Amino acid sequence: MKTRIWAARSIATVSGVVLAGALLAPSAVAHSGPDPKGPGKHTSGKKTPAKKTPAKQAPAKPVVDGAQQGQVAGRKCVTSRDVASAVVDYSGSGLFETVFRSATDEQGHAFLNDSRNPGVWINLALVPGAPKCVYDTALAVTEEDPGHLYITLLASNGTLHQATCTSTGSSPFSPANLATACAPGFTELADTPV
Repeated sequence: MKTRIWAARSIATVSGVVLAGALLAPSAVAHSGPDPKGPGKHTSGKKTPAKKTPAKQAPAKPVVDGAQQGQVAGRKCVTSRDVASAVVDYSGSGLFETVFRSATDEQGHAFLNDSRNPGVWINLALVPGAPKCVYDTALAVTEEDPGHLYITLLASNGTLHQATCTSTGSSPFSPANLATACAPGFTELADTPV
């Protein structure tokens, strides 16, 4: 009986040691499958010298200075998408519940939508002074009629550009009237911390 107890303890100890070794072994040692780049079973088993290939690196996010605004080494601007919105919530205004939305696409173009003109997205490049490569947008609106819509764009070079557009309850923004409503256009905000 003592022999069986000793054998059971020995098996438990060996199993614990093997399990601990498997858990502590480096992943290269633990890999037990065939090398996908190694010779297959049908080859003669001759080893060929390994080819040295340069390591691939993820492309860095483009850094753009003011002179190259919108282009990086001959390539077009590439950004992430962004969305912002502002709503008039003063019930005494003819603009009550009007929602203004701005968005950017992956090529750095910025667009504006007026909820009174559904489905129409106006390219903000129509407004003079708009940066060519936009990373981010922000909107603010006043509550009166006529009110003011403040559009702020973050350019790829880190500067902020702002336009003040006059909005009335009678006519929504459109491609035909946006440049006039936002006259004189976008101006760079002084001393943007970049």
